[in-house]
Amino acid sequence: MGVVAALVRSTFLVNAVYAESAQEYGLTPQQGQLLCVLMARPYGMGELGAVLGLAKSSLTGLVDRSVRNGLVRREPDPQDARAVRVALTPHGDGLAEEFYAETCRRIDKLPVGLSAAERATLAGLLGRVVLDNEVPVVFLEPDEGASTARKN
Repeated sequence: MGVVAALVRSTFLVNAVYAESAQEYGLTPQQGQLLCVLMARPYGMGELGAVLGLAKSSLTGLVDRSVRNGLVRREPDPQDARAVRVALTPHGDGLAEEFYAETCRRIDKLPVGLSAAERATLAGLLGRVVLDNEVPVVFLEPDEGASTARKN
């Protein structure tokens, strides 16, 4: 299998696991992404749209639905009185922690047939692709721990 097919098919595989995990937690995949992004810190709407790759109207709808579900809240931006930031509510924070841990567990099982050395090589190569393409941090490193990241 070539690199293009392997990358595209692996994306479908990860997305399927992500969607399955989200469904079990009563989330849409987009809400799961939103929660995972917000685990690190609150974001302004413009910044959040850029990280998630969503147009303003799509992001507004996602945030509105997530506010109605008690997952996130809008709060004033301390840097700009005209702007708001989106932050996790206590309920959203707990759900994010559980969803994140379960999603990490499931994704970690995908390369089960690889040796420790092969897993390290895979992580190194994929990490280079991600960094070279300046992909925003949309999912924390499992060993960083979500609670630790929020305290920083």
